[in-house]
Amino acid sequence: MSDDRTPVTGPIPIYVKAIPGGAALDLAALTALVVGDVLDALLDPADTEAWDRLHDLVDTDRTPEEGRLPYEELVAELVARASSRVPLYGPAALELTRRLRVAVAPRSVPPQREAGAA
Repeated sequence: MSDDRTPVTGPIPIYVKAIPGGAALDLAALTALVVGDVLDALLDPADTEAWDRLHDLVDTDRTPEEGRLPYEELVAELVARASSRVPLYGPAALELTRRLRVAVAPRSVPPQREAGAA
């Protein structure tokens, strides 16, 4: 089984955990990078458009349906400005492949107990 406590190293560490039917990748460092990118976009003193649009969403008396398009447009803008790629160099890509193969390898399922055996 894959050890999710030891990351595949790189600029963005990747933790691999086996789950029933597959694998889960924990990219907490990428999440932190994305949140930082979003905050940078909102707090950029040279371009306050994202900040202004965020406050426009808060200050309006729109119904949820009326406010959906401006909300979605701001989300799209922030997503476009946020990190989304995880670089893997040299052996890190091979190590990620190895851990994914281990995590998703077929495993035997223990048999259920017979009724009344407990």
